Amino acid sequence: MFRTSTLRATRLIGNIAKNAISRQNTRSLAVFAFNSAHRGNNNTQIGRQNAFCGKQQLKFYSDAPPLTREIIKGRIIDLLETYGKTKKNIEITEKSSLSKDLGLDSFDVVEVIMEIEYEFSIIIPDDDADDIKTVGQAIDYIAKQRDAF
Repeated sequence: MFRTSTLRATRLIGNIAKNAISRQNTRSLAVFAFNSAHRGNNNTQIGRQNAFCGKQQLKFYSDAPPLTREIIKGRIIDLLETYGKTKKNIEITEKSSLSKDLGLDSFDVVEVIMEIEYEFSIIIPDDDADDIKTVGQAIDYIAKQRDAF
């Protein structure tokens, strides 16, 4: 995808440069390129493709689904169920203690916190990680983080 975008951009710039030189345009090439890219140089197939791709990129990259409490809860419970060192045949709820109910020792709790960091692409400071004792506390902490996704 990146390679395709790079090739399209390279072709577009070459086409813009060719058009700018052939028109004997007094404006700078950068201004012409900016205007062509943003207004859409639909005279060529590449220009039409670029105009379409620009609209699609805005659509796909501008909005992400909100991270709700239910989504966080589901992802953490899935993580704990697949961890492998938790007790089998136990229902994991928000009130479940990581050490008492799930049977994790202190090292396993640290590994679970690290997996939560990886799952939500955040860094949990050690002081905050020490305060996370239950699944509900982990959910609350993730819900407060604006950069979690």
